[in-house]
Amino acid sequence: MSGHSKWSTIKRAKGATDAKRAAQFTKVSREITIAARIGGPDAASNPRLRLAIDKGRSLNMPNDNIKRAIERAAGLGQSDAYEEIVYEGYGPGGVAVLVEAATDNRNRTASEVRSLFTKSGGALASSGAVAWQFEARGVIECIGSFEAVGEAAIEAGAADVEADEGSVFVYSDPQEIHSVQGALEAAGIKVKSAESGIIAKSTVEVSADDARKNFKLIDALEELDDVQRVTANFEVPPEVFAEIAG
Repeated sequence: MSGHSKWSTIKRAKGATDAKRAAQFTKVSREITIAARIGGPDAASNPRLRLAIDKGRSLNMPNDNIKRAIERAAGLGQSDAYEEIVYEGYGPGGVAVLVEAATDNRNRTASEVRSLFTKSGGALASSGAVAWQFEARGVIECIGSFEAVGEAAIEAGAADVEADEGSVFVYSDPQEIHSVQGALEAAGIKVKSAESGIIAKSTVEVSADDARKNFKLIDALEELDDVQRVTANFEVPPEVFAEIAG
């Protein structure tokens, strides 16, 4: 959407869904478990785990929940064999959609995701069909002037900077997010949040009606317990953005 950062649009579009989603702790717990299993239980040496824990704490997740999620990765306590799967598809108007899931039953999850795409008028696609249109990025939301944040971000080695209504979004290599965040804070920049994200390399314009249909699809997908994150590459018509942001 012109005049709004890619990440801000994503966050606002999903804000209402995030606020009402009762399973948010479950989703973050799965991410913590997977991150700890892949990179080890020490957050100091496991950037992905550190981000997942930070996400949990931002949601006021109790420390006991975080501890249990890490212990599951080590085979302690109740253990669930979650695997990560990325589904690719097309939403209404030809919008590219990536669905990141963590599931213990890939057949169930694939069936649920496929059904929602079909009901929306879209369709699942083969592996690699749309993934090339997205890239992984570290996303750091800062408070301050664009000039001050931008200067500090350049010095920190950030890849890109965008401003949007009171916030400045700094994009980095996912592996460098903590070093960039640290450099920004050392420069006196206030960091509001830092997380790993998937960003569309470019966006497509759709009608207001198709935009609403895509938001409905995204909301439905994110209501699934197994779905961790959904990313799409459409621009949001101003009137639809106003509805979502309002």
